[in-house]
Amino acid sequence: MTLRLIFIRHGLSSFNKEGRIQGRNDLSTLTKEGQLQAKAAGQTISSLPINAIYSSPLQRASETTKIIIKQLQSKPQATYTDDLLEVDLGPWSGLTKDELKNLYPEKLITWEKDPKELAIKRENGTKFQPIKELLFQAENFLKFLSKTYSNSNKTILIVAHNAILRCLILKLINEPSQGFRRLKLDNTSISICNVDFNNWKDRQVQIQCLNNIAHLQPHLPKKGSKKRIILVRHGETDWNKQGRFQGQIDIPLNQNGKDQAQAASEFLKNVSIQKAFSSSLSRPIETAQIILKEHPEIKISLKDKLKEIGHGKWEGKLESEIESDWPDLLQEWKSFPEKVQMPEGENIKQVSIRSITGWKEICNDLENDETALVVAHDAVNKTILCHLLGLMPSNIWMIKQGNGGITVIDLSGREDQPDQITCLNITSHLGGVIDSTATGAL
Repeated sequence: MTLRLIFIRHGLSSFNKEGRIQGRNDLSTLTKEGQLQAKAAGQTISSLPINAIYSSPLQRASETTKIIIKQLQSKPQATYTDDLLEVDLGPWSGLTKDELKNLYPEKLITWEKDPKELAIKRENGTKFQPIKELLFQAENFLKFLSKTYSNSNKTILIVAHNAILRCLILKLINEPSQGFRRLKLDNTSISICNVDFNNWKDRQVQIQCLNNIAHLQPHLPKKGSKKRIILVRHGETDWNKQGRFQGQIDIPLNQNGKDQAQAASEFLKNVSIQKAFSSSLSRPIETAQIILKEHPEIKISLKDKLKEIGHGKWEGKLESEIESDWPDLLQEWKSFPEKVQMPEGENIKQVSIRSITGWKEICNDLENDETALVVAHDAVNKTILCHLLGLMPSNIWMIKQGNGGITVIDLSGREDQPDQITCLNITSHLGGVIDSTATGAL
């Protein structure tokens, strides 16, 4: 029984537009652009069966919620809760970044480097740590959801703010180190997590997508650093469709896979791309070639380190066949993938080591202001994304990678800052905000 959580950040506000810190004050309101963004987000999820809505009561979020509800086919009542209030930044609220630099230069450095460690004073002189308090607030709200919707297949819409939404997602995935700076959430971005809430401690979480703004123009977030990588999973194959374990057997794209690659090409046609890299297997190479029809001058560099996990004797088999011959090993793969050595194949740690090595080589190959396309596989992409999110290879089931799905990473360029997951597993170009690509065997 899986609970679908849809997170939407409020639309562009007056303080956003003016470059002011908002925090918990309620002086900022939606701009006209923010209202249009909210309408577009509502239209994007309009056909989904929303069972409940929870919203921050601050007016920039509550107005976003009301606009979204008008677009929905179902008209659930919204519950406004203080558990979704934005981070309390005390005297910072209302200030511009330049004003912060002048008034609180050392505190601003801490905020940019490690916001969890920031401590500021309230008007009464007491110190508090805004992000630590917000993480506690986020956990309380998620525990409420786990009790209220345990063992239910419902869809819950949550409309709130940048920092609280990031904290909710981080709490779901066990709060990785430097996690707050690893994520980006734009105005009216849509992020989706699938959660099995049998109980809070033993929850099973899958990030289906993060920071999807395909309903806006432009379709991808603004470049946040000098180097960007667009990571794509290859299009569908017949074995994906049949649920066979492919591994390193060189199965080509089927027609649907070619169509998915073409859709990704259309989605990315206005993106400036300077370099391209692919796994050396034919399905990602063909995906990259189709995407790069709009960029015919770019040569694709092949990377053996990005080849799919070697499933060994499992390759070419359906899950039912593997369950017949290796029932215990298959169950362990589903529950504790880090413990499984594939028969005559690889384990997930080996895949992670070579994938991350290949990833770092690509990062080092980029010059300033360059954007690279990288096309690889399900397990490879998942191990890279676990690394970028601060997770372990054992957490691969937390990450969704659909055939033809698009993920964007902005490289930080600073040793004290992690690279940022700008968006993850965008599949809107394939027909909707929900990833409906083949489940596959991995």
